[in-house]
Amino acid sequence: MRQRRVDAGPTAFDAFHPMVSLCYVTAALVFCMAAMQPVYLLISFAGAFAYGIVLRGPRIAVRSLAWQLPLVAVVALANPLFSASGSTELFRIGSRAFYLESFAFGSCMGLMLATVFTLFSNASRVLSSDKIMALFGGFAPTIGLMLSMTIRLVPQFVRRGSDIDAVQRACTAARPACAEKGGTRLGYLRSASVLMGWSMEDSLETAAAMKAKGWGAGSRRTTYRRFRFRRLDALALAWGGVLALVSVAAAVAACGQFRFYPIIEGVAPWWSYLPYAAFVALPLAMSAKERARWRP
Repeated sequence: MRQRRVDAGPTAFDAFHPMVSLCYVTAALVFCMAAMQPVYLLISFAGAFAYGIVLRGPRIAVRSLAWQLPLVAVVALANPLFSASGSTELFRIGSRAFYLESFAFGSCMGLMLATVFTLFSNASRVLSSDKIMALFGGFAPTIGLMLSMTIRLVPQFVRRGSDIDAVQRACTAARPACAEKGGTRLGYLRSASVLMGWSMEDSLETAAAMKAKGWGAGSRRTTYRRFRFRRLDALALAWGGVLALVSVAAAVAACGQFRFYPIIEGVAPWWSYLPYAAFVALPLAMSAKERARWRP
């Protein structure tokens, strides 16, 4: 079985203090979950997916769409079952009506979930464990450890799930079970069971390793700090903060006038989305600048 190579090269945020990466990732996550508006969600997903291509390569990023698009479809189809609201009726099943507005709201919810997962995958590459421990290891080591483990949890689950599926496809003894009626569902249950068992076993090994290394034995944990906050980092935070504040002001106005129910209306002018588009494109611009600098 051929192993999939995961790109572990440098990122554009490596030239800055980890505080810059943390502030940007936090602002992107909060903005994505707070701005429940179709245009803002599309901008968020497009920016996160494009930067995912830069970080992990186009092949791995496109493969992630294999579960992100079905997620959006499932949430979009499930929302009308629980919220039959709207004014544009599409069809009826018995006495229950299904409306366009309910499908649109569900699609936005699914797109928000897919964007959050993509942002977490990007954050696991941008914010490595040593950066998080450098930020929180001195005064809040437990919080730093929890953040580093949480950020890498989603991409680790996806990677392990792909490995389990590849092993099952390569195992000839598992093919008859998968070929029977209902074998696909049985294969999914088996993969989920193996994934949960693998994760729990890994957590036990991690806890034993932390105990053996003396985690929590002292009153204060020391860390090796190799990051220094420079003037360039302050300028980067200031520029990103200005873009974020302008984007928040524009988003409050745009989301305030937008409505899903009873009819979809109130889309803001195109120029009101430019500040947030510039904020989302910051990592792409930095990556393009770094590549242009080192291009022969």
